[in-house]
Amino acid sequence: MSRKITHGYHLVEGKSGHSMEDYVFAEFKEVGDDELGLFAIFDGHLSKDIPDYLKSHLFDNILKEPDFWTSTETAIRRAYQITDSIILEKAKDLGRGGSTAVTAILINCEKLVIANVGDSRAVISKNGVARQLSVDHEPDNERDNIESRGGFVTKFPGDVPRVDGQLAVARAFGDKCLKEHLSSEPDIVVEFIDDETEFVILASDGIWKVSTSSFLGSMFLNSFIISVVPLLYLLRAFYPFTLLNLLHYSFLDCHLFCCNL
Repeated sequence: MSRKITHGYHLVEGKSGHSMEDYVFAEFKEVGDDELGLFAIFDGHLSKDIPDYLKSHLFDNILKEPDFWTSTETAIRRAYQITDSIILEKAKDLGRGGSTAVTAILINCEKLVIANVGDSRAVISKNGVARQLSVDHEPDNERDNIESRGGFVTKFPGDVPRVDGQLAVARAFGDKCLKEHLSSEPDIVVEFIDDETEFVILASDGIWKVSTSSFLGSMFLNSFIISVVPLLYLLRAFYPFTLLNLLHYSFLDCHLFCCNL
């Protein structure tokens, strides 16, 4: 890349009794005279195969869109829809369940395009201030859309709002049995990278159950090293009762990814 960009990630398996269902993707590539940084977190539920499929195919599908360079947002929306349709067609092989996704595409180290489906989150820090870029697709926030599709939102059983009493997220890839009431339409935001941009964080919902965007951003800013793996060891050493320990006792799988710009 023409600009030095570093990244790292850390994964913590939750206490839910199933194997890890989160996947991370990070790749730098040149396409002609253009440079791309491709980053993502895919957080599966009741499935390892669907997030693994997304890891292998979603960015390829996005870059295959003929208008990717001229109309990036449109291309991403179409690729998300196409990918979800293929996943649903392959439900017999990929199984039940589904996955959320948050993707970040850095174009020529200047333009950052964030897209998300579900409750994984993207946060950017500029001039010392952390700001959430993505939208958390929670069932309570999307109740009208779910009900207009013939579904419902309830906290029974338990105390977490769920689509049709089953899924605690309002948008996802897959989930064939709930698809009539569930969207896979991404929210997309474009951010331009300048000298005030410090880093971007992508993280699955297990992180955000125990931390806010501003708290996590301040932890990175106050560290000597903005690099995820050494940073997390520093946090464990100097903040023994805060975020990292909560993550290790969390019911949910947690995935944290940081790109230092």
